Amino acid sequence: MQQSNAYIIGFATVTTIILGGLLSMAAVFLKVPQTAAKDLDTKYQILKAVMPEVEKGKSDIIGIYGKRIESFVVDANGDKIEGDVVAEKVDKKKEFKKKPEERVYPVFRFVSESNPDETEAYILPVFGNGLWDNIWGYIALSNDFETIKGVVFDHKAETPGLGARITDAGVQARYKGKKIYKEEDGKKVLASVTMLKAETGNTLTDYNVDGMSGATMTADGVNKMLRDYLGFYQPFFDKTSSDKPAQESVQETETVESDSVMVASDSLQAVTDSTAVETKNTDSLSVE
Repeated sequence: MQQSNAYIIGFATVTTIILGGLLSMAAVFLKVPQTAAKDLDTKYQILKAVMPEVEKGKSDIIGIYGKRIESFVVDANGDKIEGDVVAEKVDKKKEFKKKPEERVYPVFRFVSESNPDETEAYILPVFGNGLWDNIWGYIALSNDFETIKGVVFDHKAETPGLGARITDAGVQARYKGKKIYKEEDGKKVLASVTMLKAETGNTLTDYNVDGMSGATMTADGVNKMLRDYLGFYQPFFDKTSSDKPAQESVQETETVESDSVMVASDSLQAVTDSTAVETKNTDSLSVE
């Protein structure tokens, strides 16, 4: 039976409205769990940079994160940004499209389990371009910003078995213990860490790691990503490092003052003991 054009148009319109409504309802109902899953994955990636033993789904990611991570955001000058900017919610891809001086830079301070005032590492997000699309990750540095404590890399479309290997634990483990600064003419210069071409097993230094066979372009992207972002964070490194000697100086001053008080106390005690001895000798002579 042939239907009129009005019937066909009406049927298509009603069907579209019903299906559109169902999709909208699904999006609303799924938004909360999707947001929670994204938040969990972000915290997992951050912790993974410094705690490779953490397992998604088997570890209390939220509990560990809440206890051991303090997050904040800095600007291009390394100064903390006060306000409502949440480090975990900064869109790295969106920031990547801005000029470096206009971006905000999240910082995640990893603290000691027993002492929240003791910094064990600083974890920093990095973002760049691989062979086919974006690559990103997190790099964990020691509290003096000298040594890499771990990295986590991820990608959108790198070649399986080649560039996609940046997600392999073995490849990421190559960066642990590497240095990002070197001495040149008596000055400390940012050197970053370079992934070499191919996996040759050649002698490595503190400033390079073995490469990935057949993935030179992805390796170049990783190298540029690390070099660029370590440079972007250098003002923060410098300002944070310059604060440490002052803090240590205050502690040393307090220690010296404490030691001086102890010495003075010991000296007073010695004088008192000496006086007591002389008095005793005088009494003995008087008796004689």
